[in-house]
Amino acid sequence: MAVKIRLARHGAKKRPYYRVVVADGRMPRDGRYIEEVGRYNPLTNPKTIDIDIEKVDEWMAKGAQPSNAVSHLIDIARNGAPIVEKKTKPSKKAAAKAAAAKSEAHAE
Repeated sequence: MAVKIRLARHGAKKRPYYRVVVADGRMPRDGRYIEEVGRYNPLTNPKTIDIDIEKVDEWMAKGAQPSNAVSHLIDIARNGAPIVEKKTKPSKKAAAKAAAAKSEAHAE
């Protein structure tokens, strides 16, 4: 039995929320799992990463393999490294509105 530590997606459409779970590798992504060891919410600012490192270490000692995404989250949880947020580009309407407001303020 190949045991994996991976993300299970929950939440609504276009509003993802993930659980970090220990599961048999043959189970579906959101299917049955052995144990939940953490949570990850990418929508909050900054992103919420709540992982029980002790449980993860126990499972890895037993031979569980973390996925690439989970191993990255574990590294962040251990080191407390800040997560770099992407700069969001304003929409064309918002940019035009800001430019118009700036020109009006400059004209006065």
